[in-house]
This record gives sequence, C-alpha cells and structure tokens, in this order.
Amino acid sequence: MRHIDTNRRRFLAGGVAAAAAAAVPFARLHAAQAQPGPVDWLKEVRGQHRCFFDFNAHKNGLPLLHILNYFSGYTGAHGVQPSQVGAVGSFYGIGPGSSIALGFDDAIWAKYGVGDLLNLKDANGRGYTRNVFNSPTEADGHLLSQGMGVPALAPLGGAIVASSIPSLQKMGAKFLMCNNALGAWTLELAARGKGDAAAIGTELRAHLLPGVTVVPAMVVAITQAQAAGISYNRQ
Repeated sequence: MRHIDTNRRRFLAGGVAAAAAAAVPFARLHAAQAQPGPVDWLKEVRGQHRCFFDFNAHKNGLPLLHILNYFSGYTGAHGVQPSQVGAVGSFYGIGPGSSIALGFDDAIWAKYGVGDLLNLKDANGRGYTRNVFNSPTEADGHLLSQGMGVPALAPLGGAIVASSIPSLQKMGAKFLMCNNALGAWTLELAARGKGDAAAIGTELRAHLLPGVTVVPAMVVAITQAQAAGISYNRQ
C-alpha cells in the first residue's frame, strides 16, 4: 500500500509540474515587449469614484455600456463632477467570445476577419471588418439588443455610439490588455491559419488602439487596482 501511495504522489507531482511547464510559454511569450512601468497606468485613472470593470468576454459591447452607465450615473443622478469619476476596462481572453480584439484597430479586424471569429455581424449579416466598438454607428445598435436577448430597441443605437471606446476614454476610462492573453491570441490566430505567430504578434502590437496599455498579467493588474482603492465590478 505504501508503494502504491508513493507512486501516486510521484504521478500527481509530475502532473502538477507538467501543467506548470505548459503555462510558461503563455507567461513568457513576448514578455520582453510588455510596456515598462507596469503600474504607471494607475496614474491615469482619475477621480474619487473609480471602478475596475473586469470583462474577458465582449458580450456584444454590454460591458462598455455598463461603463457608460457608471459615468452617467455618477455625473447625472448623483451630481458628481466628471473629473471625479474614473473607470478601467480589461481586454483579454481568447476564443470566439473574448474581449481581446476590442483593443485593436480596423486594419486588424479586416485582415484577420475578427467579426467572423467573434460572431459579430452587421445589420446585413456580414462579419464586421472594422472594430465596431471603436467606431460604432447607430446602425450597430442591434448588437446590444442581441447581447441583451431582446428585440431591436431604437435607443440602443445612440447607446452604442455613446459607449464607444474613444467616447469612454474622453470620459475618463482607461483600457488595459493582458500580455499573457495577447501571446495566447497570437498562437490562436496562427493555429487558425492566419499566418506565422511571430509575425502576427509583431503586427498586433503595432495596431493597438491609442491609449490601450499592455500589462504583464490582468490578474495582477486587478489586484493592483484594488490595492490602489479602485472598486471591482465583474462583468
């Protein structure tokens, strides 16, 4: 019995070591390219009322709408000065539902067919070839309706425009991208036949949206935000 237990312990220990080794490439992939000063972004989150909106899924833009509601709720219903409200949004995850693609410009969406990858279709049923969350029009309001699971609602056309990434940035939102997830998404795109992983990774980093900061690990950024007194909202 003791011999069996010893073998079992060795097997479990080997499995843990193998899992840890498998995780290393994601943690180290392009690690040297992560932007310096990993907590400098905290200085960009202004105000007394600050919240970290954690979303690794795009959910048709609903997390962005919730950030808009956060700003408008404080400045409207509660009469807080706009300069006293700040927010953080997170772009990460991989796979069809992930939010990581929201951090890239139209050239990336067009070249890699991001709309089709994320199952985000325009009003004519075609996959978006532009970052619809960076430059939405009222005609894109159907995305929010779909995300809510309701029939088309006219006011959502204006809502998706108001909750665009540049609009939220002007209000005081800071957007982060996880370096680990970026490396993983690079491998995903390569595995989908989109090209060489190294070339894809270089191109992605050259096409980040203005104001998006790459952090080494989103899980660490979340704890750094909480340590700085920023509240947390899981989307």
